[in-house]
Amino acid sequence: MPSPLFPVFLDLAGRRVLLVGGGVVAKRKAEALMEAGADVVVGAPELEPELARAVAEGRLAHRPGPFDPGWLEGAWLVIAATDDPEVNAAVAREAEARRVWVNVVDDAPRCSFQVPARVERGPLQIAISSRGEAPMLARWLRERLETELDPALGDLAEWLGSKREVLRSRFPQTARRRQVIEALIRGPAADALRNGDLAEAEAAFAAALEEKTTPRGRVILVGAGPGDPGLLTLRGLRALNQADVVLHDRLVSADVLALARRDAETIEVAKEAGTHHTTQQRIHELLIEHAKAGKTVVRLKGGDPFVFGRGGEELEALRAEGIPYEVVPGITAAVACGAYAGIPLTHRDHAQSVRLVTAHCRNSIDTLDWAALAQERQTLAVYMGVQGLDTIRDRLIAHGRAPTTPFALVENGSRANQRVVLGTLADLPERALAENVRSPALLILGEVAALASDLHWFGDPPNGAVSPTLAATLSSPSPTTAALTLAA
Repeated sequence: MPSPLFPVFLDLAGRRVLLVGGGVVAKRKAEALMEAGADVVVGAPELEPELARAVAEGRLAHRPGPFDPGWLEGAWLVIAATDDPEVNAAVAREAEARRVWVNVVDDAPRCSFQVPARVERGPLQIAISSRGEAPMLARWLRERLETELDPALGDLAEWLGSKREVLRSRFPQTARRRQVIEALIRGPAADALRNGDLAEAEAAFAAALEEKTTPRGRVILVGAGPGDPGLLTLRGLRALNQADVVLHDRLVSADVLALARRDAETIEVAKEAGTHHTTQQRIHELLIEHAKAGKTVVRLKGGDPFVFGRGGEELEALRAEGIPYEVVPGITAAVACGAYAGIPLTHRDHAQSVRLVTAHCRNSIDTLDWAALAQERQTLAVYMGVQGLDTIRDRLIAHGRAPTTPFALVENGSRANQRVVLGTLADLPERALAENVRSPALLILGEVAALASDLHWFGDPPNGAVSPTLAATLSSPSPTTAALTLAA
């Protein structure tokens, strides 16, 4: 069994590295070597365009022609990246004879060193190797780490490096110094650097030097998206992994909640229409209570917290109490439900604008600008879309919207049990009642809604089919909408 490899990071700045080969693979290797500051010499009869450009700009040296062992003179490393196995073997033999470390791309037995898969965050690097036996597994692991490691770690590493001598002087005992550095890594200093607030990071560092590192709570407002956990952003996932407490809406899916830290306390703050289990004021109180106890609190909201999510009200309450916060946007329901139902919210031929409205209660319905909402060549996305459908239908028609305007009701958008019901504005409430559409559901109204019949791709086909007349109209660039019809 081959011996394990000894991991090492090399300082190649100003040191000569020979790269044999002039194709695409060689270009990729040259880019990494130049980034490391190496003095790169490329040997090959011909060079691909970007390598040739680098030579012309003086960033690389070129040795034209077939491989010549003399090219190895003065090299610290050599990489063979040609498409000729015999040439690669010759490079390996000559390098070995001269005690020059050699890597032959995709030929582990001929390598005296291997180039690992890397994850980079500024000066922080993670190298992954499978000893050449499973390179795809190493790349897969790198991809996983790329998603899980915050890009701000690079800034944190550089900042901590600038504080190294001060920390050594202030805390000469290694154990205590490690405790302080760990508190900086896990605490408000790291959060401040992520948010671009250097002054706050320096304040946290000053407190650490005075050993005033009491836990400071904070709130992260996270948009959970519409339900599919794959639509949660990477930053949202990292926030869930940091949370001590998660306050979540009723509509946040169980799959998204399962991504939180195993030991996090989860609290449902349901506010279902007609049954307000938790008032908005009580939600504010819970956020403040847990944050003041020094905990990291994630306020997890379905969709996006700033689109009918009362996120602004919650930030106002936190700001009044001096509690640090940040916001992680989410994919809002209109965007997700449209995409998963095959409905483009805008379309060059049918809709040049989108309006997001809510029909949550009678008061919100009464304050809407119905004349503006009834205009043609736009898409309406109505949140809380199963409330007051008869009023929506009547007011839009009364203000000039055609009764034949298509609609789509998307129930449980992006989830495994997604359902799409199609119809026309004239029969909107009757279709919803007949199909027993239930919350969560989003109403999309406009000519683009009919495209779901042909463009759907997720879950069951829509319940409702486009008539030949409508299909012909939608395939034409004409803006005429008077002849649109939809067959149930």
